[in-house]
Amino acid sequence: MAGLVPVPRRDLGRAGINTFPTLVTRAGEKAAWRFVEFFTANIRNRNTRAAYAHAVAEFFRFCDARRVRSLEEISPVLIATYIEHYPGSAPTVKQHLAAIKMLFDWLVTGQIVPANPASSARGPKHIVKRGKTPVLRADEARSLLDSIKTDSVVGLRDRAMIAVMVYTFSRVSAMAGMRVEDYFQNGKRWWIRLHEKGGKRHDVPAHHNAEAYLDAYMDAAGVRSAPKSPLFRSIDRHRAVSLNPVSRTDVLRMIKRRAVAAGLPASTCCHTFRATGITAYLENGGTIENAQAIAAHDSPRTTKLYDRTGDEITLDEVERIVI
Repeated sequence: MAGLVPVPRRDLGRAGINTFPTLVTRAGEKAAWRFVEFFTANIRNRNTRAAYAHAVAEFFRFCDARRVRSLEEISPVLIATYIEHYPGSAPTVKQHLAAIKMLFDWLVTGQIVPANPASSARGPKHIVKRGKTPVLRADEARSLLDSIKTDSVVGLRDRAMIAVMVYTFSRVSAMAGMRVEDYFQNGKRWWIRLHEKGGKRHDVPAHHNAEAYLDAYMDAAGVRSAPKSPLFRSIDRHRAVSLNPVSRTDVLRMIKRRAVAAGLPASTCCHTFRATGITAYLENGGTIENAQAIAAHDSPRTTKLYDRTGDEITLDEVERIVI
């Protein structure tokens, strides 16, 4: 299909697309370029781009199965039918609908289609008051950090990565994407700069533990002289620090391995430390507003999803039901 329109294969790959949907190909070259630009120029976050590319591909396969012949034949009823029968969870369905709406908004402004058929579609209701991210108690997190042997640069790196996530409430992608210059001194304090999703640049004062762990790792790795280079680097086959940044997959594998070795739940993951840090902060008198600022959340409701301070109270109250 992709051969019918002159869009270079590298641009398809950059957009996270393997091939064009049949309906886009039939709409011609202008539509094909607009389709590619939706993912490359309009969506800057790599993870969002991949998720939306998958959602859009699923929808167009549905259209092909329904023998839809052109983009103009896609109607609000067709989209509502897709949303109603898609065999996924409510959050997944809402994400698919968001991707379809955004794509057709982009096609409308590019004068590919006259109107957005998804504008009136409504997704399933999905209200979340408590997150599902597994959380460690403060003593468990402390035990994990202390269990990491620091007689090698690998151990120093792993401890520093976990510390950054715990003490800054950062996402794993923001931590893994740090450069050496993103740990910097301003006056007497050291700061950590995170590049969060949506292009946000977020500066957080370095907790004294994070500062100590970062200094130990950077001295051992010898990375201070290259400020533009990756801060947290992968390890080569000789167990030496490479020039390449760690990937999110590398970090997840490391965390799983370290958690099991420390006797902690196997469900421990990268996001665990965001929730663990927020919960520990609130347990020690921090406010939800300041936790929101440290985590760079747009809404305090999002921050509240990571708050587990009420879990033990809830359990104590339930145990009062003596039957």
